[in-house]
Amino acid sequence: MQKKITIKVAPSEAANSQLLKELIAEACAVSPASITGYTVQRKSLDARGRQAWFLLTINVFIDEPFQQPDLMPLVLKDVSKAAQTVIVVGAGPAGLFAAIRLIEVGIKPIVLERGKDVRARRRDLAAMNKEGIVNPESNYCFGEGGAGTYSDGKLYTRSTKRGDVQRILNILVQFGADEKILYEAHPHIGTNKLPQIITAMREKIIECGGQVLFQKKLTDFTIEAGRITEVHTADGDSISATAVILATGHSARDIFQLLHDKKLQIEFKPFALGVRVEHPQALIDTAQYHCEWRSEHLPPAAYSLVQQVDGKGVFSFCMCPGGIIAPAATAAGEIVVNGWSPSKRNNPYANSGIVVNIEERDLQPFKKHGALAGLLFQQEVEKKAFAAGGGKLVAPAQRLVDFTRGIVSGSLPDCSYLPGLHSASLQAVLPPQVTASLQAAFKEFGKKLKGYYTNEAVVVATESRTSSPVRIPRDNVTLHHPQVSNLYPCAEGAGYAGGIVSAAMDGERIANIIAELNSYS
Repeated sequence: MQKKITIKVAPSEAANSQLLKELIAEACAVSPASITGYTVQRKSLDARGRQAWFLLTINVFIDEPFQQPDLMPLVLKDVSKAAQTVIVVGAGPAGLFAAIRLIEVGIKPIVLERGKDVRARRRDLAAMNKEGIVNPESNYCFGEGGAGTYSDGKLYTRSTKRGDVQRILNILVQFGADEKILYEAHPHIGTNKLPQIITAMREKIIECGGQVLFQKKLTDFTIEAGRITEVHTADGDSISATAVILATGHSARDIFQLLHDKKLQIEFKPFALGVRVEHPQALIDTAQYHCEWRSEHLPPAAYSLVQQVDGKGVFSFCMCPGGIIAPAATAAGEIVVNGWSPSKRNNPYANSGIVVNIEERDLQPFKKHGALAGLLFQQEVEKKAFAAGGGKLVAPAQRLVDFTRGIVSGSLPDCSYLPGLHSASLQAVLPPQVTASLQAAFKEFGKKLKGYYTNEAVVVATESRTSSPVRIPRDNVTLHHPQVSNLYPCAEGAGYAGGIVSAAMDGERIANIIAELNSYS
C-alpha cells in the first residue's frame, strides 16, 4: 500500500532518518517495520514562529516493495542529417533548453554563443575579480550558460502558466542537478554546480548532431521578403537561416541597437534599478529564526521584502543567503553588481538586490531615444558608479544607515565583493527618485525585519541588470516578430522571462511552436 501524508517536523527530526521514519510510521498509524521506503514530494520551511518547522509531503510505501520514482527520460534523436535547422542565438538557459527540445522533435539546432565555454570563461571572471579587467564578450553575463551559470542557480518561479516547471527540473536532474530540486519549495542548484550541468547539456547537444559554436557573435542578418535568410557573425561567417531563436539575454545591448538600426520594432519595457545590500548572515539568521544562533539543521536564512514609497515599488531581488557579490559589468567603464551563492550557501554574508521600479515617466531626458531610453538611462547610472568607485571595478558603497542619512561613511565593513569597495556618496550615482525611494524603504524594512536597518550592512552600487529595459515584440500565437516571420524573440533578453526556469520554459515553448507551425520549412 502507498499513502501520501503531510507532516510537520523539527529541523533536527528532518535530519535524523531513523527518527523521521518513526514519525512517518506514527502519522500512518503503522509500525516503523512496515515502512519499506518513502519519497519526499514537497519540502518547505515555516519559520514564522519561535520554532522553525519543515512541512513535508511524503509518499509512503507500507508493506510493499519500495520503488524510487522514475524521471521522465529524454528521448533525443540523431539530428546530424536533419532536413531542417534552426539557429539559436545565445547559449543561456533559454537557448540550451530550446536546442534540447528541437532535438527531441527532430530539428537540428545550431547554437551561436558570443562568449567562451565554461572552462575558458572562468579565466575572464578571475580577471574581473582580481584585476578589474572586463572582457566584453566573456564575463558574468556572456558565455556558456549565460548569466544563469553564475547567478546562484535559483529555480523558483511564479511563471507556472508558461510551461511545465517540473519538466525543466527533471531535465536539470538528468544532467546532474541534485534530486532535491524536485521537491524543495525554493529549489537552488548553486553556482559551483551549474557549470558541470551546462557542460553536460552542451555535450549532449553535440552528441545528437547539433552544433554549439563559441565566440560566434551575431552582428547582422539579411532579411528578404520578411524573413531572415542569413545571419552574419563577427568573424566573417554567414550562416543560412530557416528560423532564428533570439535568446541573447538582458545585457546584449548591441542586439537591441542592431534591431533599432534595421528599423525592426522594439519597445521600452519597465525594469528595476538600485543597489545590492550585504549583511552578516548571522544577523539575518537571528532575525528570521528568532534565535541567537542558527541550528546546524536549518539553512542560512533568506528574506523577501517589498515596500511602496510614493507609488513606486521597492523590493528585494535575487536574495543570496551565504552568498557573494560579484562584478557583472559587460563593458569597461561601468559598474554592475550581482549576487550568487554556492550550493552549501556557507559564506558569512547575505546579500540581495534592493531595487526600485523604473517606468517610462522616470526617463527624462532620455525619452528622445525612444525604445532605447531605458537602456541608456541604465547605462548612465553604471558609468556614474564607475566614476564614483576606485577604478578596476572597485565599487562605490556606503553603510546602510549612512546612506539613508546622506552621510559618506568614514569606513566600510568587510564585504564579499572581491574587486573591493570605495566609500562614496551614492546620491551622486543613483537618480534622485531611486535614492529617495531606497532611503525611505530601508527604514521600513528595518521595522519588518529586526536588525536589518544597521550600519553593519553595506550598500553597493549598482544593481541595474534585474531585467531587460527593452521588449522585442512577438505575435501572441506564433511567437515570431511582427515584421520578420522566422525571427523568434525569446526569454529575458526579449522581455518574456525572469530567471532560469522561466527562460528555459520560454525556449521550449518557442521550439514547440517552430515544430508545430513548420515555419522553418
